[in-house]
Amino acid sequence: MKLAATVILVTLVTLVSGCLSSREFVSVEEKFNKGERASGFHQVRRGDTLFSIAWRYGLDYRELASANSISSPYVIYPGQKIDISYPPSQVRQGVVASVEKPSKVPSVKESASKPTAQKSHNAPVLPPSNAETDWKWPTNGRLIGYFSAKKPVSKGIDIAGSLGESVLAAAAGSVVYAGTGLRGYGNLVIIRHNEKFLSAYAHASRIVVRENESVKAGQKIAEIGSTGTDKVKLHFEIRENGKPVDPLKFLPKTGGGSG
Repeated sequence: MKLAATVILVTLVTLVSGCLSSREFVSVEEKFNKGERASGFHQVRRGDTLFSIAWRYGLDYRELASANSISSPYVIYPGQKIDISYPPSQVRQGVVASVEKPSKVPSVKESASKPTAQKSHNAPVLPPSNAETDWKWPTNGRLIGYFSAKKPVSKGIDIAGSLGESVLAAAAGSVVYAGTGLRGYGNLVIIRHNEKFLSAYAHASRIVVRENESVKAGQKIAEIGSTGTDKVKLHFEIRENGKPVDPLKFLPKTGGGSG
């Protein structure tokens, strides 16, 4: 009797272990945005910017704007549906049409209470996409997580730090997102450096810059925290044409991130 029970128990453990080991890693975007991915559309919420939507789904903001006929300065509205399922090969090139406005124009009262994150006003002139970006470490600290394109996927690096320690802009640019709208990132800042590169700084305890603000390399933009995660750290990402790339290929070999 005991032998039979032991055999059954071993079999169950084996089956459960097999299920867990064969389970595929699910990214932040897939975990929290599966329904919208399936529908092919993202419905704009208060606080969204075109840049944060592109970041959420791993898209190039220029292609996303073109596919939805949204021109610079990329104004979007709560309730607006953004097509996120376009085939990249079918994205129109060149100048896009005027911004698509919702059928219901927001009232004066609604506009007054609407956070500025939904609109991208005239941002500072950025360097051309072929200009070389002078990258700096966003904080000094020990590397505790590395970029990985293989499973389990990691779209950036994690740097240990103390609560409240300064987070610095890794390069000059313009703040295109500052908020908590992307689940899994906590308090997040996204900076646009030129037409090609953006960087992100996640899990901040406090954000000290505003959207559309021009920042210099090395300028304080936030403070290290643990929002959206289980430990105090900075999660740092660089995206090139909308795709995650290894930040260690761009950051200086010295000056931070000691292993």
